[in-house]
Amino acid sequence: MGVLAFSALDLSSYCHPTKEGERAATAVKAAGMLPDVRVAAPAVEGTDAYAELTWRMLEDVEFKDVYVEELDAYYWKPTFGDIVNGLEGKEVHITGYMIPVDLDEDFYVLSRYPFANCFFCGGAGPESVIDLRFDGKSPRVYQTDERLTFAGKFRLNADDVYQMNYILDGAVEYTP
Repeated sequence: MGVLAFSALDLSSYCHPTKEGERAATAVKAAGMLPDVRVAAPAVEGTDAYAELTWRMLEDVEFKDVYVEELDAYYWKPTFGDIVNGLEGKEVHITGYMIPVDLDEDFYVLSRYPFANCFFCGGAGPESVIDLRFDGKSPRVYQTDERLTFAGKFRLNADDVYQMNYILDGAVEYTP
């Protein structure tokens, strides 16, 4: 049934969803076709444990095309849901695939998907990547598609078009 519903969707306007597409996405969520998502328990104070952050949790966001005069272009402005807003400022960990965006600038993101399917290649949305901000320089040169877990302080960005929507400050490799 889910495959049938999915195959009926017109995905051609995924980058700039139509009102009909937005209504369909809302209907799918409301019908309970997506599993219930709950925030993991917070880290225990006084320990170096981190709450688990999942990619499903990061789907709790809606995007709207907004014109930015400075860029003379449209961009997706996020409106974060309760789950994502509840994670702001929390110490979390998440596992994904490394995408070295700019080695000269020491700019890495962690992606839900390997490079061939990641946001930068058009295969996923902006909710599927997190900007990794290390304290100082990254501890090593990371390779594309290394599957790793990182921990840090989770931060949201809805206004700066030059940054990702999700940021992990003080990012460190982590073994749960």
